[in-house]
Amino acid sequence: MTDRGRALTGLAGVIILAMTSELNDQVSSVAAPDIFGALGISHDQGTWFISFFHSAQIIGMGLSQWLALTFTLRRFAFFIAIMSVGAASLIPLTANLHIILALRIIEGLAAGFAIPMLITVALRVLSPHIRLYGLAAYALTATCFPNLSTALAGLWTDFVDWRFVFWQAIPLGAIATALLWVGMPVEKPRYERFQSFDWRGTGLLIAGMGAFSTMLEQGDRLDWFNHPGIWFLCIVSLICIPLFVINEWFHPVPLMRFQLLRARNFLYGNIMLFAFILTNASSSAIPSSFLTSVAGYRPEQIYPLTLLIAMMQFALLPILAMVLNFRHVDSRVVTICGLVLMLGACVGSSFVTSSWNRDNFYLWQFMQGLAAPMIVLPLLMMSTNSLKPSDGPFASPLVNAPRAIAESMGIWLAQLTYRWRGHLHSDRLTDQLGVERFRLFQGQNPVPQRPPPLLPDGAPRTPDALITFKAQLAKQTAVLTISDFYMVMGGIVVAMIMWVLIVPQRTYPPRIIFGEK
Repeated sequence: MTDRGRALTGLAGVIILAMTSELNDQVSSVAAPDIFGALGISHDQGTWFISFFHSAQIIGMGLSQWLALTFTLRRFAFFIAIMSVGAASLIPLTANLHIILALRIIEGLAAGFAIPMLITVALRVLSPHIRLYGLAAYALTATCFPNLSTALAGLWTDFVDWRFVFWQAIPLGAIATALLWVGMPVEKPRYERFQSFDWRGTGLLIAGMGAFSTMLEQGDRLDWFNHPGIWFLCIVSLICIPLFVINEWFHPVPLMRFQLLRARNFLYGNIMLFAFILTNASSSAIPSSFLTSVAGYRPEQIYPLTLLIAMMQFALLPILAMVLNFRHVDSRVVTICGLVLMLGACVGSSFVTSSWNRDNFYLWQFMQGLAAPMIVLPLLMMSTNSLKPSDGPFASPLVNAPRAIAESMGIWLAQLTYRWRGHLHSDRLTDQLGVERFRLFQGQNPVPQRPPPLLPDGAPRTPDALITFKAQLAKQTAVLTISDFYMVMGGIVVAMIMWVLIVPQRTYPPRIIFGEK
């Protein structure tokens, strides 16, 4: 096998390893009710199951590049594979909550280690004229896996066994390990780097980012600042995160080199990737949430919708990489076209009603699936083109850590919208129903354009009827809240369009910038 063949084989192993780690998160989140029921975990305990993973992932992304340079990419990749597969294999075999949460932290660290490695290896082994295809592979982790996870969750929980939500990592990890063994070069570890290790920055990263992500994900459940724990997490975040930035700014060998944000296109790419992950992950989860809570669908009934969007990414990303390789194609124009499609999908989906089913979402989800690669691949190209090769190890954490934070921010934003707008709609529906009942009792005309009655006139007020009333009220509230949430996403997309128009500078394909014609 040639050196180029070995390099591509190693890259394929890293891609599968990143896919394994990402699916450990996404599939288990979708299948969470089945997992919690099988393991005897309550809802409140289950929130920590999700929260610990995301916190560990953020920390792992901050440490990934330093560890990879110290232990070599080959050894570190094998270590990640063992962490990811080992933790996932053991979770279904225990019912002890503390052990489960510890294994979940290990899973999160493995995911945080693996995803930054993918972009590092792609930039390292791919020549400039095919570099965009490596970036397209990285983009799959942001555009494809959130939709693919719903299909896999439905497959495992309803047709096979819920344990395969975790055991799917075993064959994938084995394939990744074999490819890494063949393709990754053998290098000498650089243990002397421990002499200049940023211990202070590591402690601040763990405390600050761990507290911040936990506050975002647990705040709504604990009633935010009415709970002393949230106050504590907030204070820790406010102290540790600024100190971490200051420490990294002056440290000779930092975990993150914040000076790179002075580059206009790199700053643009970081903020755009953060906003894209926030909107794309949230918008992808809304149809599944609606079909589950309002239409009564199971995951296996939802997967035709999400699987279509996931498969689109495998076809569209290589095509878009080929298009962006042309000199006359302006990546900023491609991004704006994608954002306009996403905005149209958000506005169209905001007209959701309680009678919608899976078929009503196909057009809008298709538009979003078409928009995703048009947004994420150009921004990755613009960001990486502004870097020197020596900046790569320091840039990758800056790209990936905000991406992980965006997942927690998405959960926070959804909870905030559901709390504020959901309570408002519930109160209004209840008040309007009471006013109409009173007017009917007085022999007056009802309020015009009222919604369908939640409890038919003359229906006996039995416990079953009241249960039906409560269920219908919850459905109407969910529909109105989901509509509002789509409009919130649309507002963020409008801000992203303005950001594209103002900040980035024109850039050309890597094959032109780096001298390959």
